[in-house]
Amino acid sequence: MPLRWIPIALCLLLATACHRPPEPAQTSADADALQAPEPMVQRKPQGEIDWSPVRLEAGDAWIDCSADYRNGDGKPVLSLAYIDLRTAMQDCRASGLVRLRYKGKVTASFAALAERAGKLASDLGIGKRILDIDSGGGSVEAAMRAGDAIGENDWAIWVRGDSVCHSACVLLLAAGDMRVIVGPVGIHRMIRIRSSATSRKELGEELRKISDDLRNYLERNGASAEVYDLMTTVPNRTLHILSDQELENFGLSGPNAVEDDLDRIRLARRCGTEFLRRRDSFRRAYEAQCLEPADAAHQDVADINACGLALRERYGFPDPNCPIESPMAELDGAVLAIPKDPPEAPEAVGEAEHAAGGDDDAETAAPSAPATAAAAAPAAGKAAAAGTR
Repeated sequence: MPLRWIPIALCLLLATACHRPPEPAQTSADADALQAPEPMVQRKPQGEIDWSPVRLEAGDAWIDCSADYRNGDGKPVLSLAYIDLRTAMQDCRASGLVRLRYKGKVTASFAALAERAGKLASDLGIGKRILDIDSGGGSVEAAMRAGDAIGENDWAIWVRGDSVCHSACVLLLAAGDMRVIVGPVGIHRMIRIRSSATSRKELGEELRKISDDLRNYLERNGASAEVYDLMTTVPNRTLHILSDQELENFGLSGPNAVEDDLDRIRLARRCGTEFLRRRDSFRRAYEAQCLEPADAAHQDVADINACGLALRERYGFPDPNCPIESPMAELDGAVLAIPKDPPEAPEAVGEAEHAAGGDDDAETAAPSAPATAAAAAPAAGKAAAAGTR
């Protein structure tokens, strides 16, 4: 370029810069939400589903398309085969909500149920999923396998007043996106029921094999390492009932911390910071008015839900622009987009049915003797369905 053109080009660049449209104003809240680094998602991705024949051998399950359990638990799950389970969940496409009620031990077959139900809910476009659990415990390995499926598929978890969640069941709570707890949650030391150990050293070596997996599981689901400590120290013949404060401190109640961090960033982008402020205000009011009244000990999950649903209207929820992201949306049954061409049933893999609870499973057994009076004292354990940490 000739030297005489350089001043002219420079002037043109300066003129363009001077007439550039002003950038839109950005609040500090917007900046925090949009510039914050995306948290590392530590939850374990779900792989391919194994559709080999399997049956529930230590519990019973039901499928319902309503959150109102006072009308019953729905249709019994008689088979975990793809076509049978899909048929049982088919009607829930209309409501956009599925409630899976399970009563029994946490075993490999329950883990298969959790994996398959989550997969089919996604295939059918059922966006709201509730695990309504009543379990006295079972296999630690099966609980972690089921928990990874629960976390990957966005399940809320309920422990109703007529239900319990003891031993390995506690690990399921760690994985839920939202935990609403009324019934007692208890924990004690892991023990390998079929152990061949003859000394403390041998037993310790057996348990050490799953210790790393258990600690990693709790970490990726945002639960405290203190849960692991209790699972290695509380005598198996007793049961430590977790208080409301312990449930919150251990990351076992209310919104999941890992998922909530991700949600705040996503919601700020999708629904705006004003939506976040209203949601936070609702959560504070929800805790004060729905979880802490004088008669809270006499409430059940249905009462807590009714209080929250009435309260949230004051805060403009469900939000017309973000109904799915609104607090307690799992109770709205909002219909999501249904796939036009649902996937075909997979071919069966394998011939023999899986046996339940293999000898290599580390289990937390029911207490072999009555718990001490202090440990057995029931705790209401109510956790906010939309509570703030």
